[in-house]
Amino acid sequence: MNKPNDDELLALLADMSESEIEQFINSLDEDERAVISRILANAPVWFPLEGPQMAAYTSDADIIGYGGAAGGGKTDLIAGLSLNVHKRVLIVRREKAQTDGIVQRIEEIIGHKNGYNTQKSAWRFDNGRLLEFGGLDNMGDEKRWQGRAHDLKALDEATEIRESQAMFVMGWNRTSDPTIKPKCLLTFNPPTTAEGRWVLDFFAPWIKKGHPNPAQPGELRWFARIGGKDQEVESNKPFVLIDDHIVYDFDPKDYKPELIIKPKSRTFIPARVTDNKYYMETGYMSTLQALPEPLRSQMLYGDFGAGIEDDPWQVIPTEWVEAAQARWKPLEDMRILHRGDFKMDSYGLDVARGGGDNTIGFARYGYWYDNSNVLEGKDSPDGPTSASFAVSHVRDHAPIHVDVIGVGASTYDFLKQSGIHVVPVDVRNAATAFDRSGQLSFYNLRSQLWWQFREALDPAYGSTVALPPEPKLLADLTAPRWGLQGTKIKVESREEIIKRIGRSPDYGSAIINAQIDTPKRHIMQAINASAARRDYDPYA
Repeated sequence: MNKPNDDELLALLADMSESEIEQFINSLDEDERAVISRILANAPVWFPLEGPQMAAYTSDADIIGYGGAAGGGKTDLIAGLSLNVHKRVLIVRREKAQTDGIVQRIEEIIGHKNGYNTQKSAWRFDNGRLLEFGGLDNMGDEKRWQGRAHDLKALDEATEIRESQAMFVMGWNRTSDPTIKPKCLLTFNPPTTAEGRWVLDFFAPWIKKGHPNPAQPGELRWFARIGGKDQEVESNKPFVLIDDHIVYDFDPKDYKPELIIKPKSRTFIPARVTDNKYYMETGYMSTLQALPEPLRSQMLYGDFGAGIEDDPWQVIPTEWVEAAQARWKPLEDMRILHRGDFKMDSYGLDVARGGGDNTIGFARYGYWYDNSNVLEGKDSPDGPTSASFAVSHVRDHAPIHVDVIGVGASTYDFLKQSGIHVVPVDVRNAATAFDRSGQLSFYNLRSQLWWQFREALDPAYGSTVALPPEPKLLADLTAPRWGLQGTKIKVESREEIIKRIGRSPDYGSAIINAQIDTPKRHIMQAINASAARRDYDPYA
C-alpha cells in the first residue's frame, strides 16, 4: 500500500474530530510525529470538506454559484478562499452590518483579529493579503468599488442583492498577478422574494426547472453579453459578431480588441446541511426540519421553487405573468392555428433614455405578444434611429404607440413627419378610464395602463393573453408597486422603480404601450369615407 502524500494526510486530518486527531497522533512514533508536525506547520489555515465544498474550492469557473440550502458551508468557503488562495478580496452583503458574521468566522479560523481595521472594514495580513468588507444597502453604494481590482469578489446571500449592483461589482473582477485566477463567488439560498429571482435566471441551466439544456452540478458553461442580453455560448473560444451572428473563425488582426468577445465560464454547485458533517453533529438538521413551510423546503432541500412571495403591493402577481408565458407559442405556430390570418394589431415602443437603457419594442397580435425587439442604447443615439428600428418591425399597418416623455418625443416627431401611423403616449396625462369594478379611478395614464395590463392577465376572468417567456419581461412586469390615494390607484413612477431596483423597467414599459388598442388608420379612413357618403345630401 502506498504512503499517503501530504494533501491526503491533510484531508484525512480534516475529516477527524479533535479526539480522533489526538488518538491518531498518540499512535505514531517519533519520526511519524515529526512528519505530521512538518505538514501541519505548512498547512493552510483552513481546509475544505470533501464533497461540494471541495468542488467549489477547486473549481476553475470564472463565476461560481454555491449553496442552495442552509448549512452547506457557504461562509466557510468564502473564508477559506479568502485566506488561502486570493490576495485582494472583496466580500459584500446587501447590508454592511451583515458582514460582521463573516469577520467573526475568519477570526475563529485564524485565532486573532490582528490587522483588522474596524473603521475601514479592511483586514490586512502580514503576507500582503487584503480583505475588504462592504454593503450594498443603497443604490449607488456599488460605485464605491468602481475601478477597484479584486481577484475574488464574494457576494454572500446573493439573492438579497439587487441584480444591477451585483453585475456592477462583478464587472471589476481582475488581478495583475498572473499566478492567481480572478473569480466571483456567489453564495445563496433560494430567494424568498421576487426581487431575488434574477439568480435563478443567472444560473438557469443548473437550478431552473424545465431548462432545455440542464447542466450538472459543477459543470462549466460559457456565457457572454450579446445584444445587451446574457447568452450561453458553445465554448470558451473568443468570437466576433457579424450581422448579429456569432463568428468564431476570424482574424484577430481585423478587429479592435473591444470587438472580440471572450466568454466567461460559470457553474453552480449545490450544498446542503447533509454535506456538512460538523453541522450534522450539532443537530442543526433538526432545527431546519422544524421550520415552517416554505422555509423548510428552501433551507433544508434547496427548493428554488418554494415560497417566493410577491410583495402585497405588487401590481401584477408573478403567477399571472408565468401563466401567460406558459400559454405562449412561436409566431409560426400561431399563423398555422389561425390559418395564416394572424395580423399585427399594435406595436409598443419604449425609447432608450441613456445609461444602460435599451430601446425595446413589442408587437401584439390580438392577445398574443411576440418576442421583444431590442436595440442597445448605444445604437439608438437619436429619434430617427429608434424610429427606423420600430418601422422595421411593424407589419400589417399596425399603429406604433411610443412613449413621448424625453427622447421619445424626437422618435414620435420623425415617425409622424414620415407619414407613419404613430400614437403618442404621455403617461403623465390624466387617466381616461376606471378599473374593472367601476369604483376606482387612476392617478394618471401610467397607473391606468399598468392596471389594465394586470386586469388583462387576471386568471379569474379567463385571461388568454400569451406573453413571450423572457426573464427580463417577467422581472419588469413584476417590478412596479401600487398604492391608493383616496379612490385613485397610483402605480409608482419609473424613477421610483429605478431607485428601488436599480434598473429601468424598459420591457414592461414597452409592452404596456403595445396593449393600447388604436384602430388602424386605413380602417378609420374607410369608416369615415362611408359615413361621409351616407351623410351626403345632394340638395343641401
